[in-house]
Amino acid sequence: MDRLLARVLRVDLTRKRSWVEERPDLFEKGLGGAGVAIELLHELCPKDADPLGPENPIVLAVGPLNPLFPLASKAVAMFKSPHTGNLGESHCGGRVALALRLAGFGALVIQGRSEVPVYLSIHRGRVNFRDARALWGLSSSLTVGRVLREIEPGAGARTILRIGRAGERLVTYATVVAETYRHFGRLGLGAVFGSKNLKALVISGMGTVPIPDPPRYQKLYRELWERATRSELMRKYHDLGTAQNIRPLHQLGALPVRNLLATRYPAEPRFTGERLAEEFLGRRLACSACPVACIHLAILREPHPQEPYFYKTTFVSYDHEPLYALGSLLGMERAEDVLKLIDAVEVFGMDAITTGVVLAWATEAFLRGLVTERETGGLKPEWGRAEVYLEMIRRIAQREGEFYAVLGRGVRAAAERYGGEEFALHFGGNEMPGYHTGPGALLTYLSGSRHSHLDSAGYALDQEALARGEKLTPAELAQRLFQEEARRQVLSSLVVCFFARGIYDLPTCSAALGTLGVPRSPEELEALGVRILRRKYAFKTREGFRLEELPIPKRALEAPTPAGPVEEGFLREALAELRRLLEGEDGLA
Repeated sequence: MDRLLARVLRVDLTRKRSWVEERPDLFEKGLGGAGVAIELLHELCPKDADPLGPENPIVLAVGPLNPLFPLASKAVAMFKSPHTGNLGESHCGGRVALALRLAGFGALVIQGRSEVPVYLSIHRGRVNFRDARALWGLSSSLTVGRVLREIEPGAGARTILRIGRAGERLVTYATVVAETYRHFGRLGLGAVFGSKNLKALVISGMGTVPIPDPPRYQKLYRELWERATRSELMRKYHDLGTAQNIRPLHQLGALPVRNLLATRYPAEPRFTGERLAEEFLGRRLACSACPVACIHLAILREPHPQEPYFYKTTFVSYDHEPLYALGSLLGMERAEDVLKLIDAVEVFGMDAITTGVVLAWATEAFLRGLVTERETGGLKPEWGRAEVYLEMIRRIAQREGEFYAVLGRGVRAAAERYGGEEFALHFGGNEMPGYHTGPGALLTYLSGSRHSHLDSAGYALDQEALARGEKLTPAELAQRLFQEEARRQVLSSLVVCFFARGIYDLPTCSAALGTLGVPRSPEELEALGVRILRRKYAFKTREGFRLEELPIPKRALEAPTPAGPVEEGFLREALAELRRLLEGEDGLA
């Protein structure tokens, strides 16, 4: 194991001090990324800690493949989530992993709370505590990034992480923005930054990563590069990105529309990946160490209200999830309006999926009379009303008045306060992703360690079963989901982008580690994935999570899927099997 990877940089915001700990034990045990981060979270986060209190640690971790192999491009953040009250985990691309690794650290832990707003500047292995009072309150997270690019050193690989207004105001689904178009998106890391008076984090690295066996490494690197650039799977991500999913999900009747009152539009929506590429695509970008370039930027041109022939031009990053949450789920019709909403959540620093689900709940609650103009401050939310949604996003980010303060805590809190639990689309407190494909997807949202479609990819299992005419029993479905999520713990410990999961099977991961002097057999990696997944589950249950007590959104059971209606009894049986697997009753290591 690389000695530099095993170094953990510790920062105490309260006392304005930092130090380095050598932790080869952690990295031998967990490799890096998620495997190391969950152990640090168990160590450093007290039971029942206030997620917005100084005792909640922020853990950033990278893995042994960063940034040495194609698509080993992510960094992992772990913390106690202010949004769900249990495990917070988020992954981010851009240059975060590259900068932290070349700075000479495998993990960064931030604890405490500063008395005044600060940002951290980490250069040449030294931590500087900078006054951020002049940056606090800037409405746009993008502005903060531009300011810090000018005043902070730029040598080597540099990443800039920062929060917007939503993070300062402790919106529980506030994001941390990296570079310009990458995020630690879900579960509220931005609010944890805000609670610590931490406006931003700048890391630069100028080091190198040793390679013990260069010829063997170079041979495998070239093979993986060829597979990444020539594979049809990866071509999808380059050409259209995940926005390509809008059209087939619409055709299948699996695209949530108007708060899941429907699962398709009468006609194809105007914001499919194909239409956006034809009419708006201006540029593609890639994370460091990635040859695929899956980041798609639309050019949004808006006319000036007074000056003729003058346009404001904005680049807007889009993919499937924001298009679903701020598009179909709100009944949007115009692609331009969807892009405006995506840009607004980017500016304020809010998670796009959660924001869209919250706005969809608020719209239906208003149309049903559960809330009135008295609560909404005179606004009349209706499906497809972009100008109303733009103003609601601003008020949520500001937590302006009681109603918007409650919306700033998510759809579960809103339904508890105003009613409408039957159409509140959350799973374990985290809002629904954009796939209504069948029982596999719903089980992933309920049982996944992050309640994310990327945990065990049940949506893909639903589509495979549909194509084969296969009907799995609850136990079979649970077992397949458990196996897939355990495998993904290996990828998130290395840390490899999940888009590359078809390239990095366990034998390939084993071979890659072998070129770096880290011998791990595929069987050892498989067992490691199971152990990490169970450690995550143990943290969640420690904080009060109960898989068997999870409410299942009534609307998700009522809305048809391509596989037919999903029965609650089926899901409950599968959850019982998943609990058995997660608690280690199967004899697996």
